[in-house]
Amino acid sequence: MRRTHILASFLFTLALGVIGCGGESKVTVKLTDAPGDYKRAVVTISQVELLGEGENNKVVLLNQAKTTDLLTLANDTADLVKDATVPAGTYSELRFVITGAYIEVEEADGSTKIYASSPTYEGLPAGAQVAGALQMPSYGQSGLKVKIANPVAVEGEQKVILVDFDVAQSFGRQAGNSGQWVMSPVIKAAEITFSGTVTVTLTQGAGVSLPTINDQPIALTDFKATLTNTGNTTETVAFTDANGDGTFEAQFKFLVPGDFTAAIVGPAGVRFTVNPASPAPVSVGSGKQVSVAFTLTSAALQ
Repeated sequence: MRRTHILASFLFTLALGVIGCGGESKVTVKLTDAPGDYKRAVVTISQVELLGEGENNKVVLLNQAKTTDLLTLANDTADLVKDATVPAGTYSELRFVITGAYIEVEEADGSTKIYASSPTYEGLPAGAQVAGALQMPSYGQSGLKVKIANPVAVEGEQKVILVDFDVAQSFGRQAGNSGQWVMSPVIKAAEITFSGTVTVTLTQGAGVSLPTINDQPIALTDFKATLTNTGNTTETVAFTDANGDGTFEAQFKFLVPGDFTAAIVGPAGVRFTVNPASPAPVSVGSGKQVSVAFTLTSAALQ
């Protein structure tokens, strides 16, 4: 599963710096993603606007097309808009004009099919065979408005806005047997000072032994951690023990603040218990690094 969000939202640790003058400041929009069962999810965003109070309180942040494969942003970010000058004021919405997209979907037999907004969409790879249409209702004309979780007050400081495009919830097959897909973006935006991070750890409890499968002993590296948001989109990360201290870690970075559940997934054919019980609730705040520590208390073949 991969986690994708629309347009680049680089979440890197960036402190607010006073750089504005004359009633203006800088705004950066970063794109990240939430996971989905897709091989590729490519979008072209041709314009981004920041909307505030009143009919004329609109600032164009981007007017040059940018094409991004959202799936490359799993556990990462990318800049969509960098240091755009914005007049002082309060802004509560972003508007995205999405002029093209395609998804590559894996079929039951392991093959893939491409569905595109147009057979001649410029974002398609060379020689791509388009199997069907990806409908994008009015996003290239009227655009898509996204509410910012907390309105941005621009007062001479740099503001970073994280945009999270949930790929898993944003594409779906059209009802019936048309063979078409429909793009209905699920996007969240939040003003950020720092990114949120969740680190899930797993240790082997005292006296707990791990079973053997096909004459091969399993290890904690055969377990994985998952993090699920309130939209039921799940990201999976394998455990590693980089410093060899016996505590295995899986880190989920560049998270939009909110509520999640962390869980442990074991190897196929193994039943196990952990303390605390899995899944466990996790709350992530802006700039917060949260840890969830699980201890393996039993493991056996099913």
